Amino acid sequence: MATIKDVAARAGVAVGTASRVLSGSPQTSADSRSRVLAAARELGYIAHGPARSLRRARTDVLGLLVSDIRSPFFSELAHAAEQEARARGYTLLLANANEDAEQADAVLDAFASQRIDGLLLSPQGPRTPRLEALLAAKLPIVLLNRAIEGVDAPLYGTDNAGGVAQALAWLQRRGHRDVAFIGGPEGFSTGAERHDAYLAGREAHGISTDDALIDAGDFLADGAAEAMLRVLDRGVRPTAVFGANNQTTLGAMRAMRERLGAEAASRIEVVSFDDVEWFAFTSPPVSAVRNDAPAIGRAGVRGLLDLIDGGTAASQRIATSFVDRSEGGRA
Repeated sequence: MATIKDVAARAGVAVGTASRVLSGSPQTSADSRSRVLAAARELGYIAHGPARSLRRARTDVLGLLVSDIRSPFFSELAHAAEQEARARGYTLLLANANEDAEQADAVLDAFASQRIDGLLLSPQGPRTPRLEALLAAKLPIVLLNRAIEGVDAPLYGTDNAGGVAQALAWLQRRGHRDVAFIGGPEGFSTGAERHDAYLAGREAHGISTDDALIDAGDFLADGAAEAMLRVLDRGVRPTAVFGANNQTTLGAMRAMRERLGAEAASRIEVVSFDDVEWFAFTSPPVSAVRNDAPAIGRAGVRGLLDLIDGGTAASQRIATSFVDRSEGGRA
C-alpha cells in the first residue's frame, strides 16, 4: 500500500507539503495541491488523505455531487435535497461533475477538505481511487439515481423498469410498431436499466424487435443526435422515437429535423423518459415519463442522515408517472 512518502516522491515535493495537502490545509500552493492529489490518485493512496479528517468532528455539512446540473432532473433533485437538509439543520454543498469522472474526483477531494458529514452522490461511472478513499474512511454515502458496481450504499432513484413499461404501453395504445429507441450509456446503471427494460418489454407491447431501430448516445443531446442519425442511415423509418432521457430526446428530435425536414419529422411521434416543461410547447407536444426528482432528493437526504446518526438506510425506487400529450390524451 502506498505511503505518504511515496506520494511525496511521485509529486516531487517534501513529505510535509504532501501531508499538508492531504490533510486539507490551505497553506499550500495550487501547483503543489494539483501534483500531490494527482500522485495520490495514481498510487491509490487512501490511508492518510483528507478522508481521514472527515470523521474527526461533526460539521453539519453535507456534500451533493450531481452528474449534470444543466439537467432539469438534477436541478429539481438538488433543490429538494437542499431544502430537506436545511429543514433538518444541515448545510448542503452542491457541486457539478458535468458527466466527467475526473471532474467528479476533483470535487470529492474538495468535499473531503471541507470535512463533510456525508455525501449524496450521482456517479459518473465505476469506483475511483478518490471514492475508494471516502469508502475506506467510512464516510456515510448514499447514491442518487445511479448505482456503482461493487459499492454497497443505499440507492435512491427512479423506477426505470416501471417508467419504460409506461412508455411502451403508451406506444402500443398509439398503434406504433416501428419504434426507434435512443438509449444512454450502458456504463451508467440508468442507461443499462432502461435499455434492458425496453428489450424485455417491446415484443409484449407489439413493438418491432428489429435491433436496427436501436442505438445509444451519452445522455447528452449531441451524442443522441449522432445515434439517431445512425438509425436513419440504416434505412429504417420509425413511426415513433423513444428517448431515454430529456437530453437524448432533444438530440433525436434535432437530428430528425435536420435529416428529414421539419414536416416529415413532425409526423414521427416522440416519447421521452424524463419530462421537461418545454415538451408541452413543441409541435406536436412530446409525451413523457415523469420522474419524481424532488422525492428522490428528499429521500436521499433522509437516508443519509440516518446513516450519519449511526442507523441503517434502505434503498428506495420512486415511482414514475406518465404525461400523455398526444391529441387523444390531452384533456
